[in-house]
Amino acid sequence: MKFFLDENFPKAAAGLLEGMGHEVFDLRGSGREGLPDPDIFAEAQCCDAVFLTTDRDFFHTIPHIHEKHAGIIVIALRQPNRSSILEKLSWVLKRLQSHAFRDRVIQLRDQSWIAIPSLDPVG
Repeated sequence: MKFFLDENFPKAAAGLLEGMGHEVFDLRGSGREGLPDPDIFAEAQCCDAVFLTTDRDFFHTIPHIHEKHAGIIVIALRQPNRSSILEKLSWVLKRLQSHAFRDRVIQLRDQSWIAIPSLDPVG
C-alpha cells in the first residue's frame, strides 16, 4: 500500500510502514511544507496514497467533499505522542485489509474507532 504522511504525523511512521513493505510519501524536507489542507490532501490523492493525519478536521470534512479517494486515517488521541500514534496505526493495519481503506475515513480514538462509511467492528 501507499501512505502519505501529513506534516503533523510522526516521521517515525515512515520507518514502521516501510518495514511492513509499504511505500511512504512525505512533503517534509521537500521545500513544499506548509501547504493548505486541501492541497496536501490533493497531493496524497495524486500519489493514490492513504492519507495519515492527526488533524480531526479531515474526518469531518472529507466525506462531504470527496466521494472517491485512497482513504484517510485520522488518529485523534487525548494526549497524542509518537509512541501512541504508531501503536494505533499498527493496530488498524493489522486488522483491516488494504481494500477497506479506499473511499473511507477512519478515526482512531483512545478507546474506540469510527469509519465513514461504516465498517463492521474489528478485533
